[in-house]
Amino acid sequence: MHVRVWGVRGSIPTPGSKTAAFGGNTSCVQVSGDDSTELILDAGSGIRELGADLFGRRRRLHVLLTHLHLDHIQGLLFFAPMFDPDAEITVWGPPGRIPLRKRLARYLSNPLSPIEIRDLPARVAFEEVPADGWRIGEFEVRAALVAHRGPTLGYRVEQSGASLCYLPDHEPGLGTNLSSMPAGWISGLGLARGATALIHDSQYTDAEYPSRRGWGHSCLSDALAFAQRSQPESLVMFHHDPSHDDRRLESLAVQAIEDAAGLGIGSRVELAREGQAFDL
Repeated sequence: MHVRVWGVRGSIPTPGSKTAAFGGNTSCVQVSGDDSTELILDAGSGIRELGADLFGRRRRLHVLLTHLHLDHIQGLLFFAPMFDPDAEITVWGPPGRIPLRKRLARYLSNPLSPIEIRDLPARVAFEEVPADGWRIGEFEVRAALVAHRGPTLGYRVEQSGASLCYLPDHEPGLGTNLSSMPAGWISGLGLARGATALIHDSQYTDAEYPSRRGWGHSCLSDALAFAQRSQPESLVMFHHDPSHDDRRLESLAVQAIEDAAGLGIGSRVELAREGQAFDL
């Protein structure tokens, strides 16, 4: 599978010269298969550029939403294939008492939007994720609820022995010691264990986290502790705080590598950047 990152930020887009190196768009990751299956993980503002790249070339697309916070859905109306009458798009999302389409229509409707869901030219279906996993083209996909206000899902995508775990908004620690917590109590561990690549929330520094505990995001040390327990081959730290400019993120990247080595984490550790691409 081929993975490309189109948006790395959390909370709100942060365009400008101070964020150009890591990127200022909110969450969006593309996963492409050898048979042209296209999965799009989240629809933050990064999906706009992806849509321009896909328009007219890919007719069958799957958008997998982790949850419906604004920074993960705000790009849907700017996703060009939504306006292609020949495109077939399935939007997958978390379960709820209200159907997914109606929940999204609260945003994709007046007065927040000039276009209603029913007006989209593409053939769009809205589905809640199956409880036991499902197959999309050549990919096996599993989803599970994780610790973040939502409800919020994490995803694991597998193909030919390779696996990507995507946990962009995740707070497994909640002030506890992840290193000693029983495995069965750690949110998301079952999805992440042994993944080829783990994309994981690392929004806050350790100094910032105490005043933000319970907000649904991880600090640097908890993201590393989670990787220590789940043992992915590589850890891609994600959902960068809007207040963290490139200089701050470069510093955090160095700290993450040093701290991972100190913990004996064998995984490759890096911070996500827009435009980053890799094969699994």
